[in-house]
Amino acid sequence: MSAALMAGEIAEAAPRATGWRWLLRQLLRHKQAQIGGTVLLVIVVCAFIGPYIAPYDPLKVDALNRLLPPSGAHWFGTDELGRDMFSRILFGTRYFALICLVSVSIAAGFGVLLGLIAGAGSYWGDMAIMRAMDVVLAFPFILLILAVVAVLGPSLWTAMIAVGIAGVPNYARLVRGEVLSVKHEEYVEAMRALGAGPVRIMFGTVLPNVVSAIVVYTSYAMPVAVLSASALSFLGLGAQPPLPEWGAMVVGGRTFLRTAWWVVACPGMAIFVGVFSCNLLGNALRDVLDPRGT
Repeated sequence: MSAALMAGEIAEAAPRATGWRWLLRQLLRHKQAQIGGTVLLVIVVCAFIGPYIAPYDPLKVDALNRLLPPSGAHWFGTDELGRDMFSRILFGTRYFALICLVSVSIAAGFGVLLGLIAGAGSYWGDMAIMRAMDVVLAFPFILLILAVVAVLGPSLWTAMIAVGIAGVPNYARLVRGEVLSVKHEEYVEAMRALGAGPVRIMFGTVLPNVVSAIVVYTSYAMPVAVLSASALSFLGLGAQPPLPEWGAMVVGGRTFLRTAWWVVACPGMAIFVGVFSCNLLGNALRDVLDPRGT
């Protein structure tokens, strides 16, 4: 069979490429994607311009104006040290975005690679990788995170690394399952018949056809990462004072919940809105990229 004829068969057998433009058009028509995407876009924009539009220094202590309720001067009130809550929440958007980016990048980077090797590699390689993932999954999620933090020490970066490591097995299992379902498709066999090596097949043919599942799962992994990092901050093992991270802000204001509700409510609502918007966008991505699951 000629190379030209083989290439034609590959084009017919391979799934139709959707492309980012197609995906964007589909999401713009989806109401949940419009809401979730808009909120996340606002958070990302605030993460970049927050320091320039914040009315006050988020770290400046003002004992004369402590625990002031929301007003025209302080839209979200002030905390127990007189710091402006609105400014601190604005600065906190960068930590929200950073947690999503770093934690998910660690989990996806290692998890996708291990899943590809396990699904497309040899039997013994698959056994070794997946048994190692099973051992990691045998530990409760929060216990594994606490173990990593205990070794590295409490800090925001440690929390992000711990959450990322704990998420590796889930990505590995997902990608392995997707690879096993596509590696014997006709377009993969055609590329192998054309003489493509295993690395080229793995990253050039198999990986592009499992990206949609990875994208959908990532949209759900981001809110889990944020909630986990916030939980570590609540336990005193994540972001440390005076860092204006939303979870740490909830910790600092929990003792004033009855007398100054805004100290906890404002950062708590910020976490809720950020996580909820991620879930809305995740539902939209699932509907668009995996219509069989709806």
